[in-house]
Amino acid sequence: MSDALFTDFYELTMMAGYHAAGRAEEPAVFDLFFRHNPQGVDHVVAAGLDPVLDVLERLAFDDDDLAYLDSLGRFDEGFLSWLADLTFTGDVWAIPEGRLVFGREPLVRIEAPLAQGQLVETAVINRIAYGTLIASNARQVSLAAAGKPVLEFGARRAHGPDGAVSATRAALVGGCAATSNVEAARRYDLPVSGTQAHSWIMSWADELEAFRAYARTFPEDCILLIDTYDTIEVGLPHAITVADELAEAGYRLGGVRLDSGDLGALSREVRARLDDAGHPDVSIIVSGDLDAPKVAALEAVGAPIDGYGVGTALVTARQDPAFSGVYKLAEIAGEPGMKLSSSPEKSTEPGRKQVWRTSSGDVIGLADEEVDGEPLLSCAMRGGRRLAPATPIAELARRASADAERVAAAGDWPITRTPGLEALRNDLSARSRV
Repeated sequence: MSDALFTDFYELTMMAGYHAAGRAEEPAVFDLFFRHNPQGVDHVVAAGLDPVLDVLERLAFDDDDLAYLDSLGRFDEGFLSWLADLTFTGDVWAIPEGRLVFGREPLVRIEAPLAQGQLVETAVINRIAYGTLIASNARQVSLAAAGKPVLEFGARRAHGPDGAVSATRAALVGGCAATSNVEAARRYDLPVSGTQAHSWIMSWADELEAFRAYARTFPEDCILLIDTYDTIEVGLPHAITVADELAEAGYRLGGVRLDSGDLGALSREVRARLDDAGHPDVSIIVSGDLDAPKVAALEAVGAPIDGYGVGTALVTARQDPAFSGVYKLAEIAGEPGMKLSSSPEKSTEPGRKQVWRTSSGDVIGLADEEVDGEPLLSCAMRGGRRLAPATPIAELARRASADAERVAAAGDWPITRTPGLEALRNDLSARSRV
């Protein structure tokens, strides 16, 4: 199925207008950026670029797309015939996935014929904004977990199947260690994790029988959910019994999972009893409507927890579920332009830009300026063809972790403009008032 109609209708009406005016092929530059961090997010992690490149590389209108557009009665035959041959032929410059990014910096720069750059706006914002939102929330949870593994458990609560798969990919870019989402694990070659639900325990005559059956099936990878009935008085003793039986057979109980109750108090009691029973190497995993603040609170009190399962709050970004990506025209036919507004924060940065990362902050400037620092925007697609294969997600996660450590170590991280960009902004602003 074609992705060409995954766009807002006004993109198509503008394209038709450009085509009618003979302007569809004018060279244009569009920027995607954001203005401020989502609430509760300290570090914004760029994500979603690889899915964008996939969409752009295969962009084309098929017969069904064209028949539907024709049925609307809004577009003439000449425009539809032109769409039939349309592919994306532009260049894409982007800050690589996994890098930390900041407000007003261009995350993606699209250099393409005007109509093409207009068409892809919705697809680019959708994938970059949602991916970046979830990756950033995952980084926040990972920071709260202080290096302990975070497992993404959110498929059943995500916003539809597409949202679930996209969220899983972004969550692992942001720092999650594994996912319960099998389709996402298959598609993106991710570590997959899962044990059993309460329904497994309840389907057996008693809890101990359920634990033994699971241990027989997975003796080398057995984690037991111990809060179905009574965590301390029933579930934990049964788990210790199975741990003893596995040890006698030459195996080790991998862990126990707590999914309800006072996780801090329960984890301390469980840890003490496991240790007393001779099982100090059995891990304690907790889940149950967790988010970054709850994980941070458990870490703050020194709860003896070895890993966290986080689902709903992560994949829905419940604290602030919208990442306001902005896609604006920065140059047309070689002439820079900027949007002005009575609200200064709504104005845009003109021209073809680059972002440089220095030892003490980021600098936004014009692409042809020379600045001491690491240029972040690199060419990911030229002439509609990607320049490199997808980077493994584990490498993207390492980038995010390294960038977060670097920024955290610096403390303040200012974002400044070069003199050249400031001069261009001032010149365009003055001309707009004439």
